[in-house]
Amino acid sequence: MAKLCNCKDKTLINKIFKAAGAIKEDIYGERIVLFAPLYVSDFCVNDCEYCGFHRRNEALRHKLSMAEVAAQTKILIEMGHKRLLLEFGEHPKENPIDYVVDTIKTIYQTKSGNGEIRRVNVNIAATSAKNYRKLKTAGIGTYQLFQETYHKPTFEKLHNGPKADFERQLFAHNNAFEGGIDDLGIGVLFGLYDWRFEVLSLVSHAKYMDKHFGVGPHTISVPRFQSANSVDFQSDYPVSEDELLKIIAILRLAVPYTGMIISTRERPEIRTKAFELGISQTSAASKVDVGGYKSHEKGILTCGQFSTHDGRTVDQIVRSLCEEDLLPSFCTACYRKGRTGEKFMEIAKPGNIHNFCRPNGILTFKEYLIDYATPETKKEGERVLNKYLALIPSEEIKTETKTRLKRIEDGERDLYF
Repeated sequence: MAKLCNCKDKTLINKIFKAAGAIKEDIYGERIVLFAPLYVSDFCVNDCEYCGFHRRNEALRHKLSMAEVAAQTKILIEMGHKRLLLEFGEHPKENPIDYVVDTIKTIYQTKSGNGEIRRVNVNIAATSAKNYRKLKTAGIGTYQLFQETYHKPTFEKLHNGPKADFERQLFAHNNAFEGGIDDLGIGVLFGLYDWRFEVLSLVSHAKYMDKHFGVGPHTISVPRFQSANSVDFQSDYPVSEDELLKIIAILRLAVPYTGMIISTRERPEIRTKAFELGISQTSAASKVDVGGYKSHEKGILTCGQFSTHDGRTVDQIVRSLCEEDLLPSFCTACYRKGRTGEKFMEIAKPGNIHNFCRPNGILTFKEYLIDYATPETKKEGERVLNKYLALIPSEEIKTETKTRLKRIEDGERDLYF
């Protein structure tokens, strides 16, 4: 991996890209899973140099009531979303674990038409195994926490508050695993330190998790630093778009079984290239401030965590994926069928995840096309759906998928293998 990180020869870099694309095709194929972040509270006791939620920000703070959580969730459901990633600032008084648990329960209870949220992933500050156990009981999907930077001097320089504890951040996933959560997501914020060091550290962390838990990371995220209101941090280690694509390709080679996530921090053109090289999950139509899916009162400044560069609607992103012959997926089946942790690794590592994900992706995409797609997207979507339906290798599963598609057309929902 070190040699690949230091490679500058364009011919060799193209070979890296080609190999990464082949692995992405073998393991995750044509599917791109869509989700949305939901920012629940921006109250935070930390003063992180790169984050719009830092306590120096004098903007009005807000946390969602359960009625507001339901309202935001309904908006996201009506866009077509089926999975959310919850984001909370760290604040023991304003954002205690029971508030997080109540939020998860409220989201699962919220329905709109044929839609519902079927998987809630969570990003909260490092906490105890006891608290993680509460999240597990509430039905959490993946617990996601980024180290931000694995370079300890840089980490300690950029953080002030409880998060400045490097070891607390580094070993949070150990506590989560002890608390019963076996789907774990890692990542760094590229641009805080030399990206090559961070890539090697991510791979080392993945190997550590695999060795000690028997379960590697379910996801690796690759956000780049983006500016925000009140953030005057200037990176000494800026990462270009070309370098980001190289990072994605190298990580796909290094940890072939893991899901990889890119957010709306990046431009649509870069996201499209990233899908070819290894990305299997992406956010869509994101708002990165609390209550962002419903217009704020005019003139009120909010604490947006960072700036985004892909403002397209879910429908526009779905149509774009179809035009690239990719299959938009809203699947949440593995979590609800118990294919998590070791069981997920057993099918992901040898590349057998295709057997579940292609038919499940097709079924959830059919729901989207019927319930939410514009006529233009529906037409393009049906073309892509039929293409991948024909490519299901098992005739038995293909026949059953066709049967379930007809049931969806007749009004049933949430059918999965």
